[in-house]
Amino acid sequence: MKYYSTNKQSPLVDFKEAAIRGQAPDKGLYFPEQIPLVRKELIAEIESFTNEEIAFEVIRPYVGQTIPGDKLLQIVGETINFPIPLVQVNENTWSLELFHGPTLAFKDVGARFMSRCLGYFLKGENRKVTVLVATSGDTGGAVANGFYDVEGVDVVILYPSGKVSPVQEKQLTALGKNIHALEIEGTFDDCQQMVKQAFTDEELNEKLFLTSANSINVARWLPQQFYYFLAYKQWKDKKNPPSISVPSGNFGNICAGILANHSGLPVHHFIAACNANDVVTKYLAAYAPNAQGVQPQETIPTLSNAMDVGNPSNFIRILEIFNHRFPELKDKLSSYSISDAETVATIKEVYQRHNYLLDPHGAVGFSALKKYLETDHSAKGIFLETAHPVKFPGAVEETIEKRIDIPFSLKEIMDKEKKSRLMKAQYDELKEYLIK
Repeated sequence: MKYYSTNKQSPLVDFKEAAIRGQAPDKGLYFPEQIPLVRKELIAEIESFTNEEIAFEVIRPYVGQTIPGDKLLQIVGETINFPIPLVQVNENTWSLELFHGPTLAFKDVGARFMSRCLGYFLKGENRKVTVLVATSGDTGGAVANGFYDVEGVDVVILYPSGKVSPVQEKQLTALGKNIHALEIEGTFDDCQQMVKQAFTDEELNEKLFLTSANSINVARWLPQQFYYFLAYKQWKDKKNPPSISVPSGNFGNICAGILANHSGLPVHHFIAACNANDVVTKYLAAYAPNAQGVQPQETIPTLSNAMDVGNPSNFIRILEIFNHRFPELKDKLSSYSISDAETVATIKEVYQRHNYLLDPHGAVGFSALKKYLETDHSAKGIFLETAHPVKFPGAVEETIEKRIDIPFSLKEIMDKEKKSRLMKAQYDELKEYLIK
């Protein structure tokens, strides 16, 4: 399997080089030359396969010969060695719970897979690798946990000051050792832009071995397909595939789901559940043949902070999947924008009526799915519950008027000291820090 840049100005690379580089030299994102089809037997008999077998079959064509089969199977097993249950909420709605990993967020899967791939690829390297990543919330904690104390790897995490939850901040600032947190006086888009600039800075890349752990990296993005196959494994009505609502910020997660669908996974429809940062919602609603594409906007802070992205990087990959044919895209993808008021009301209603506790991101996903199902009464659907409610105590506890018990796995890290460096949203400051 070879990968090309979405900007079409960089050479083809294999999975190893794409994972190590993170972003293509021409500032594009790497995308597979072909979308492989999964075996029909895997879909028809999916309940007879183990989770590890499913994940291995899905990811192996993308990895190619860069990792031996036995090693890849080991990596996959370590990536998904926690539950990913499909839980019914009401008569036509199910929650795919992606928060049972070590940092209680869906990004554990991608971060664990990537850290183990890079650990394999970087054996024997003479110079230290710096993993540079921007986070709007959960990526930082997942990457920090995945790479913590890995020999030969330094991790530098940029996050927007005051715009992540207390739990999220502790998860990315309290570990120490090879994990370094930079608290940026700006938005997630500022953080992401600084990271992208670093990867295209020739002088910096001559001095440092840089790679990315954001969903722009294929090793973070591609394994997110696992969720969707494991959801289908648990879906009882195989004759009527589900519609799937995905809380969407940088659009890596829903892009992986759409990729899985194009590989052969049955999905009726996808719903991009957005908060007030709704550039894709507007794009889908107002598209015309001469449209300029998704128009970035200033990031708006919301309760579902991990989705506060005004310029979603991965949407270009969705366009690539559909070969930029908008009618086909619109036939498979809808989008709804959910306000903070609707988010709070949804958390309260679902808790009171169904005794199910949503986090703000899951509430956006549930609400968007509900809106879609009102237009397609025969459909049933899944929303992705991407983080544990305890990571957002302000919004959730005030809404349900009840304290959330802190899971045992979080108690130790919450008692640790925050270690971060405050920095302006200026690339020159980041470059100076990295060179030192």
